[in-house]
Amino acid sequence: MRSARLTTPYRPAVVLVAHGSRDPRAAVSTEALARAVRRARPDWTVRASYLDHDGPRPLDVLAALPGRRVALVPLLLTAAYHGRVDLPAVIREAEPLPLTVTATDVLGPASPLLLAALERRLPGNDLDAVVLAAAGTRDDAARETVAEAAAALGRRLGLPSAVSYASGPGARSGEAVARLRAAGARRVGVAAYFLAPGLLYDTAVRAAVEAGAVTAAEPLGDAPELVRLIGARAEAVLNEPLPVAA
Repeated sequence: MRSARLTTPYRPAVVLVAHGSRDPRAAVSTEALARAVRRARPDWTVRASYLDHDGPRPLDVLAALPGRRVALVPLLLTAAYHGRVDLPAVIREAEPLPLTVTATDVLGPASPLLLAALERRLPGNDLDAVVLAAAGTRDDAARETVAEAAAALGRRLGLPSAVSYASGPGARSGEAVARLRAAGARRVGVAAYFLAPGLLYDTAVRAAVEAGAVTAAEPLGDAPELVRLIGARAEAVLNEPLPVAA
């Protein structure tokens, strides 16, 4: 008698899409985050990909995945160019693949989990003001969301807050620290609106410390709250009904 063949259903897949960086520390941090998500959700296939500099590219990762359902999670804190242009382009390019690929929202600006991750990374509990240091963007709407995140973090901590950018329009971190100190703050901390280390993060921290900041946070990296946020974003997409074939 022939035994019935057992088939193992494909696991849903989550592809993390990072910007990519020339700084090798960024890819190390992204891979650590992917491992943390994988540990938190062993029922998912979790892969990291990069839009620039590093590899593999998102389309290459998608082409190698088995199964049908994929959540594309942008490791981005603002819905600027990469979120508005690059991610939709990846989904269009993936249309010939035998997959249903859906992108989640970006991780910013100010969900409770993201704010908790920013607070976790900020050392010291005796601060009297905080600067949220971000990479920067020329997108006005995206900068507004970073400013919203800075205000929300200040409310969460019960401290005066300011926002700064390491590139593009807006105040630099040293300027933001100097303004808070001129207003009477003596122990200004810098929260890092960065997912991974790199040149812009280093620039922001150095300028803030030179201006008198007493402490600066590490990038968000694989903070547990960030892992949970990614899980929530992906789960919302993966639980949607698959489209019915025509």
